[in-house]
Amino acid sequence: MRFKIILAPVKPDKTDPIVDAAKKVGATGATIIPARGTGMREAKTFFGLTLEDQTDIVLFLLEEHLVAPVMDAIKTAGEFHKPGTGIAFVLPVENVLGMESQIEVFKEKVRDSYL
Repeated sequence: MRFKIILAPVKPDKTDPIVDAAKKVGATGATIIPARGTGMREAKTFFGLTLEDQTDIVLFLLEEHLVAPVMDAIKTAGEFHKPGTGIAFVLPVENVLGMESQIEVFKEKVRDSYL
């Protein structure tokens, strides 16, 4: 099996809709990491304090065939067509450990997709 990881830095109010949408199309889970980020515009300041929105980085480790439907689902749920809502990108994964319980689910979904 070949795995890929989707990384989606998004605003926290988009995190749950993205995870729910991804699960509906086959993702078996997600990891959410609180983070900070900067964009094209400077962050606003107030008396020397920087006012930044928090960002969540949502990680999905998926079998390769699930990447396209999950990307489509999170694009819609995250409203990525609106500026400043988030981005998503995919990276290849060389090796995976600890996915034994989910590999059977992935195998069933692959089998079902070809029948």
